[in-house]
Amino acid sequence: MDDSGVRSPQVFRMLRRSRSNRARRRRLDRRSGYGSGYGCEWLTIRDSRDWVCRQARGRTLELGVGTGLNLRWYPGDVELVAVDLDRERLDVSAERAQELGRAVRVAVADGHRLPFGRDTFDAIVCTLAICDVDDRAATMAEVYRVVQPGGVVLLLDHLEPRWRHGRPATVGERVGFTVVERQRLWAGYFERVRLQKPGE
Repeated sequence: MDDSGVRSPQVFRMLRRSRSNRARRRRLDRRSGYGSGYGCEWLTIRDSRDWVCRQARGRTLELGVGTGLNLRWYPGDVELVAVDLDRERLDVSAERAQELGRAVRVAVADGHRLPFGRDTFDAIVCTLAICDVDDRAATMAEVYRVVQPGGVVLLLDHLEPRWRHGRPATVGERVGFTVVERQRLWAGYFERVRLQKPGE
């Protein structure tokens, strides 16, 4: 701002960029959540992000992290790795992690072919993303491969036509997981699940 009280062109550019970034984040948040961009998740999935994330422990992989809407719910001692296929959403997720002061390793990765060794993680989290993958059985088999024996898988999904062949809990059982807890919201439209890989 100069002596006359008029903002300089540089300030206007910064304001436009700031508004543009906020609009971009809202747009991507709407795609990553269930009404999250409209502030109505309290009605749809309720406390499910907290329910899922607070049970994570140790080295944790979030599959389909999107824009990082779960990041604020993790315990502080979790070592978090987050993957997604969408680089733009990952950029927002990294920004959000920095704002929260949380260390997160982010990477572009496909749930059908995860770039991690066998038995790498203590916990795996996936909220509202397993619904979108092409081959759910292949993805759950990969999840089984990279989680340690005794490790947990924490899922939130919503009903859709393809689940007539089995929802995540059922698909998880087929690849070897044990269902520890299964809760349904809105008469089963949403389901949150805790699975465990049997110990050796």
